[in-house]
Amino acid sequence: MNIIQAKNLTKRFNGFTAVDNISFEVAEGEIFAFLGPNGAGKSTTIKMLTTLLAPSSGEMLLNGHNPAKNANEVRRSFGIVFQDPSLDDELTARENMEFHGVLYGVPKRERTEKIATLLKFVDLADRQNDLVKKFSGGMKRRLEIARGLLHHPKILFLDEPTLGLDPQTRNSMWAYLQEMNKNEGITIFFTTHYMEEAERIAGRIAIIDHGKIIAIGTAAELKDRTKADTLEGAFLALTGKAIREEAGNAMDHLRMMRRSWTGKRN
Repeated sequence: MNIIQAKNLTKRFNGFTAVDNISFEVAEGEIFAFLGPNGAGKSTTIKMLTTLLAPSSGEMLLNGHNPAKNANEVRRSFGIVFQDPSLDDELTARENMEFHGVLYGVPKRERTEKIATLLKFVDLADRQNDLVKKFSGGMKRRLEIARGLLHHPKILFLDEPTLGLDPQTRNSMWAYLQEMNKNEGITIFFTTHYMEEAERIAGRIAIIDHGKIIAIGTAAELKDRTKADTLEGAFLALTGKAIREEAGNAMDHLRMMRRSWTGKRN
């Protein structure tokens, strides 16, 4: 069963086509990597799937619901971890979790039990009453993942989740996520610029460039197609070696989401 479906999905901004007629599916329980150079259309695609943007044309379904028409149902289906920090540094770890649980309407008893389980799962139970501003980058990222899982999402979107983290923290985080994927069947949809990470973690990989999906397959299939020895070699063969400019800002996306969701719930 496909939990994410996109068909001929397109997004235009004042004559510029950011996402150009793309189609793909993600199976329930799959770990799916969405790769591309800066400005390729990754963030715009994720924003459409997560109700932040309406498509200019095309169709999409997430857990059986249309993000453009059934935003609240879709939002209950996913958790998201942004590239930039989105925690409240002036709150404790537990308070950040509590706020998220209340926002999603998780019942108090269930919320208390789930928070305890998740904080233990990400090795933060002994720091739950510490202010987040005292946390390291890796601790904050682990807390964001725990928060994203609090409302029992079927899909977890991760936008550059390990950017700037040391190898030990990166490996630890993916161990948590792979365990969650295995034990609870959560679908993981992630972006990364670490090609080794995508090759090791993802079951399938889609590569998008200039708004178009140019390849989808396993790492082995992409390497075979391009006669490359590594996924990075395959990626460069498909997208070229020209340096791309950074596009978008994750905190802008977060502010937009908060305004949109608050307005819908008021």
